[in-house]
Amino acid sequence: MKILIVEDEPALRELIQRSLEKERYVIEVASDFDTALDKIEVYDYDCILLDIMLPGGSGLDLLAQLKKLRKKENIIIISAKDSIEDKVLGLELGADDYLPKPFHLAELTARVKSVLRRKHRDGEHAITLGNVRLLPDAFQVWVNEMQLELSRKEYDILHYLMNRPNRMVNKNTLAESVWGDHIDQADNFDFIYAQIKNLRKKLKESAATIEIKSVYGFGYKLIEE
Repeated sequence: MKILIVEDEPALRELIQRSLEKERYVIEVASDFDTALDKIEVYDYDCILLDIMLPGGSGLDLLAQLKKLRKKENIIIISAKDSIEDKVLGLELGADDYLPKPFHLAELTARVKSVLRRKHRDGEHAITLGNVRLLPDAFQVWVNEMQLELSRKEYDILHYLMNRPNRMVNKNTLAESVWGDHIDQADNFDFIYAQIKNLRKKLKESAATIEIKSVYGFGYKLIEE
């Protein structure tokens, strides 16, 4: 899961980043309006934490741009500007939640998990496809009653694909979501091919009823056999 933090205060931005990285999210940051705009126009995110008052512009204008681009990111506004008008406008523009500063990092993390559950799993804590059950809060994968031992990246790939069953997933998008936006500087995708190969082997050996199919020239698709 990839999260963009749009926050101009360095200390708070770093605290949020460290807290969410402990939860094994892939984190990207932007400290001003223009950097954030560039990122949301080029990349996709599962969640965006958005301050309203930014150098160079308003976070509400970024929300309007996301809506114009028909982006579907979850948005949590984190702002010291705690007026009813801003809350209402932010929610009308498509924000999913509004958390006024100061806040506890534990509450922010809980809200991130909540909006992601609503988006991908209808509020359910577990993701189930076939005989495979993934527990995001525990970072565990079970096939029937046997726990599947995965590396962190294998788990992250499976987590991403299980949130999008039977959908074609572009390999670039998958790589960005698991490794971060800087992946567009990579010369090739050998690293992701190796992870997919290992993950396929482990799923097959555990008698999982799901399979990662390659879509030639595009990417991958997770299906139930």
